[in-house]
Amino acid sequence: MTLPLEAKDTATMATTSLPLYRRQKYLLRAWYLARTKPLGTVGALIIAFFAILALAAPIAAPYDPNLTNPDRVFVRPGASDAWFGTDMLGRDMLSRTIYGARTSMLVGVAVTVAATIIAGGLGITSAYLGGKVDLIVQRFIDAKSAFPSLLLALAFMAAFGPSFASLIIALTLIFSSRGVRVIRSQVLSIRETPYVDAARSIGANTFRIMVRHVAPNTFGLMMVVATTSIGSVIIVEASLSFLGVTPGGVVISWGGLLASRMMRHFAEAPWMVLFPGFALTILVFGVNVLGDALRDVMDPRMRGR
Repeated sequence: MTLPLEAKDTATMATTSLPLYRRQKYLLRAWYLARTKPLGTVGALIIAFFAILALAAPIAAPYDPNLTNPDRVFVRPGASDAWFGTDMLGRDMLSRTIYGARTSMLVGVAVTVAATIIAGGLGITSAYLGGKVDLIVQRFIDAKSAFPSLLLALAFMAAFGPSFASLIIALTLIFSSRGVRVIRSQVLSIRETPYVDAARSIGANTFRIMVRHVAPNTFGLMMVVATTSIGSVIIVEASLSFLGVTPGGVVISWGGLLASRMMRHFAEAPWMVLFPGFALTILVFGVNVLGDALRDVMDPRMRGR
């Protein structure tokens, strides 16, 4: 059976216009968010810029970041072959700053993702099960929150040793408790909703309810917790690199470029510290304003303000 020509044209238009309609809808929504949350848009662009720069570091960096040149020591910024100047060994600071973005962003993203998953699991389990489980988890969080993050990081690095894997593990253990209470507070209200009661009434077990019904409704809050934590992760990693307890050598990070051995030459070559410090400041600023915008958009308690 063949369709009339008009029916074929209508079906073709329906199949071809649906993806276009979806793209237009997403573009309009993105434009609305960019217009209502300009700082959040700026933060997203900053993060995207540094992410692209970190991924394209081998192409974007003009020189090998570890290549020394005794004849090019303390070259001032602005030279045609050294825009950010050189350090005390003649290494190009622009290349080192670009490669430093790879380590800082890798640590920030890896730690934030792992810590948010752990915090979400602990918050959902603690709030939904309640009782002794909730009491034990919350007392553990209280005891852990009593210690400063940098002090705990120093203790974990002393115990695990100065390696890249131990750095990620230590920061994950530190930041995994930051969002537990926030997620727990939302789960306490979610577990009393009618759809959770309906899932219980049809015989769904506890694990299925937590995974299929409770966890998806905390995704927006987890994103807000993640974006507000990534800036703190980068700062703590920079602080550890500044103190010299992270793996050095060929591993370049912005914190390592701000280490005390670099600060010794601040009077004669301040650009060695200023450019990595400025890049770190801009990235943390972008992450923080994006986190504030996501909180305003995704948190139902903030949408009407």
